[in-house]
Amino acid sequence: MADKKQQNPKGGKNQVKGSPKGKGGTAKKKAVKVPPIPEGYIPRLKLAYKERIVPEMLKQFNYKNVMLLPRLDKIVLNVGDGTLHSETKLKESIVAEMTNITGQAPVLTQARLSVANFKLRTGMVVGCRVTLRGWRMYEFLDRLVSIVIPRIRDFKGLSDKSFDGRGNYNFGVKEQIIFPEIDYDNVEKLHGMDVNICTSAETDEEALALLKGFGFPFIKRETEQDQAEVA
Repeated sequence: MADKKQQNPKGGKNQVKGSPKGKGGTAKKKAVKVPPIPEGYIPRLKLAYKERIVPEMLKQFNYKNVMLLPRLDKIVLNVGDGTLHSETKLKESIVAEMTNITGQAPVLTQARLSVANFKLRTGMVVGCRVTLRGWRMYEFLDRLVSIVIPRIRDFKGLSDKSFDGRGNYNFGVKEQIIFPEIDYDNVEKLHGMDVNICTSAETDEEALALLKGFGFPFIKRETEQDQAEVA
């Protein structure tokens, strides 16, 4: 019986319908090589959480179980720019900058809705996002608190009113050049980013105490007791 399969005239393998070369296929993305965790390495802030922050919060909030203590879940960095879909060079520059800042390849975000006034269609690239967990999260937080935030121009402290009511803290950065990993000579465009710190705290008060333990420089607000002492 004759073989019913279509033979490739060049002698190669038959192309399967729906494969990446076909109309309905999608090309496979190359996996990003992530360096392994150094053996026996523990981030400095993770040690501080176990040795210093946990006893302080147990004393302050009187938890009945150690498992009820709030902890860091993840840190999400988001960059948005409506011109990325048309400027390939700018998109590559922002992706490279986010990779250098976080040590992790970002994910490109796409528009969900079409907006005619902004010449935006569904599926166009409008930004990128990085989600940090584990030891990378602690390393980024350490550099953020110790190096990056003190480099902000005219910095007077972070607001303690930027919590979302569920223990998560959000703040914005106006310029990416405050990160020491960014070379100003290679910057295509100055842009900001949103930093979202997610915790397992159930209240904003617990999340505030947790972030203060990590060294976040919040604005010190004067209380009635402080005003009485000054008077």
